[in-house]
Amino acid sequence: MSKKNEILKVDELLEKVKTYIDQDEELELLRNTYLFAYEKHKGQFRKSGEEYIVHPLNVAYILTDVYADIPTLQAAIMHDVLEDCDCTKDEMESMFGHEVTVLVQGVTKLSKINFSTENDYLIEYYKKIIVGISEDVRVIIIKLADRLHNMRTLWALPEEKQKIKAKESMEILAPIAHHLGIHKIKSELEDLSLRYLKPEVFYDIAEKLNTSKLERDKTVLEMQEIVSKLLTEHNIAHEIKGRAKSIYSIYNKLSKGKKFSDIYDLHALRILVDTEQECYVALGIIHSKFRPLPNRFKDYVAMPKPNMYQSLHTTVFGLDGYLFEIQIRTYQMDEIAENGIASHWAYKENRDAKANMQSTTEQKLQFFKSIMDLSSDKLSSEEFVNSVKDEVLNDNIYVFTPKGDIIELAKGSTPIDFAYKVHTKVGETMVGAIVNNSIVSLDYELQNNDIVKINTNKTSRPSKEWIQIAKTTHTKNKIRSYFTKNEREIYIERGRESLEKELRKRKLAFAEFLSDSNVSEICRELKLKNIEEVYQNIGNGKHAASTVIHIITKEEQQKPKIARVGNQNTDANADIVVSGIDQVKVNLAQCCNPVFGDDIIGYITMGNGISVHRSNCHNLASLEDRNVLVSWNQNINKRYLTYLILQTKDKTDHMLDIIQKTSILDIPVDSIHTIGSSSGIVYEMRVYVRNLEHLNKMLLELKKQTYVEKVERIQR
Repeated sequence: MSKKNEILKVDELLEKVKTYIDQDEELELLRNTYLFAYEKHKGQFRKSGEEYIVHPLNVAYILTDVYADIPTLQAAIMHDVLEDCDCTKDEMESMFGHEVTVLVQGVTKLSKINFSTENDYLIEYYKKIIVGISEDVRVIIIKLADRLHNMRTLWALPEEKQKIKAKESMEILAPIAHHLGIHKIKSELEDLSLRYLKPEVFYDIAEKLNTSKLERDKTVLEMQEIVSKLLTEHNIAHEIKGRAKSIYSIYNKLSKGKKFSDIYDLHALRILVDTEQECYVALGIIHSKFRPLPNRFKDYVAMPKPNMYQSLHTTVFGLDGYLFEIQIRTYQMDEIAENGIASHWAYKENRDAKANMQSTTEQKLQFFKSIMDLSSDKLSSEEFVNSVKDEVLNDNIYVFTPKGDIIELAKGSTPIDFAYKVHTKVGETMVGAIVNNSIVSLDYELQNNDIVKINTNKTSRPSKEWIQIAKTTHTKNKIRSYFTKNEREIYIERGRESLEKELRKRKLAFAEFLSDSNVSEICRELKLKNIEEVYQNIGNGKHAASTVIHIITKEEQQKPKIARVGNQNTDANADIVVSGIDQVKVNLAQCCNPVFGDDIIGYITMGNGISVHRSNCHNLASLEDRNVLVSWNQNINKRYLTYLILQTKDKTDHMLDIIQKTSILDIPVDSIHTIGSSSGIVYEMRVYVRNLEHLNKMLLELKKQTYVEKVERIQR
């Protein structure tokens, strides 16, 4: 090209840079960098026939779209100078400084890698390597822009090389762009890769899009006007854009069995507002006008993606019954969604670019830091892989399944986090973990490159203790969700059984008692919504079954007559505080074995002090004349003996599992023995618990086991 054209091209670059950088000295430095690279590449030509300088100049153009800083643009213009030209590291450093030279060296290192996409393991490994050797995230972004321009001119290479480069771009580089959140580069890399890997599919989709474009654009424009008017009426300042769907993303959905006509977001809008609060207000306004499609709402504002992406996504039945995918985000969220980490280049706020980028890398990216110093200029890909010794992630680690799949986890994660990341069902049924062929505890802190195997048992269930062990909020929420759902079901079942048992005792018909009118009266009296909530409250102990029955029968509840005299006993070492009697001998009744937290009543014995019973003990009916008010000493911390009966559904011996479950809950088993049963096995157990809450926790845990028919506390 002529000198005039060269100057015009670099001037176009400088004009673009001026839109976000206005320091004249920096713009002049960029011009001098270009002139230096032009002289070094003089006489070199690309496969397309263009002078070589066209390539690095275009790489710099691409980077201006993501607001690259001056050192990055300089490194982009000179990214092939050290490798392909007569230029030394010292010469470059003397002219342009250490920072730019380090960036160029980083890109040079990446260019020496002979990528392989033979299998998933290698694909994931090379992704890690690219990030691993890049001390500065800007090196990766330059590499992505370099590959994007090469893909734009891929037509100049033989077909075989086209497919190799396209596969590398799709499977290694586009995912890295996605992880960095640079949507512009990721999307174009995917589309260009598909064009060369599956040209017939690419052009078929492109043709269908073009055929329906006129009608689609008209519908989107009309919908846009309706939504805009709606938001304006509610005083929400906004901007609305139609959103183009990439060919590759359509291909992805078609490959999963969807029809072209079933792809929701061919009709799509993006709404930009000023504040996060306005995102939710706008969503509510839109949903009040257009019916949302169930299960299509995503809140990435409250729960951002790992690459910092934030937006509200909803799909609604819009104009003429067309489905519209609508994204709602702030202007800042939109910039991050388009440019990812690159949107944090600091020039807009006039801060130091390098310090800001490094800070963002540390805090936001959760990516690998530099892990080695490659002093050799020429490394084979195998030697390069072998040189990766110690990968350290800021906030994330990468571990392997036994099949070689990579799982990304937060630093400090445990096997529990790993299991739930693989699949919720794996987490819920895990019984142990093996890391690098060694059994580890569930609180073991996983490290980079650990190979993790999770042992499961379909009859096993999670433990609440896992919430304290797990690292990630995702895992903790999954475990909490499991218990919220299961405990409610268990309480409901327990409450139903208790009510049925109490009704049988009183010779009342269950169906007759739970007539519609009776249920309404019970719910009104207890301020509950439905009969399930009544059962739940009986099951968790908030209401007694007798209380519920009394609402309907109006029977006078028979309460033991209790003596109320004098001052209460103040013996600090006693389990029980006795009203009106000091330093009296107190025994916990062996017929009902009260534990701390039980409702209790004292009985004055003949010559053996006071016997303390649970208030529902069957022996109290004949003892009511000598009852006395008692209460638990709140300062005592000890264990109490109680009896349980556990009945299984089958003849398999589950004794070891039962003991293991109680041991995890820190409940010693004093004794356990079996009693014959026609359908299963009945275990009679004596256990020591700290209090009623501790006991109920154990009952819930045992009740959850699939082999358990029934488990309950008994009186003797």
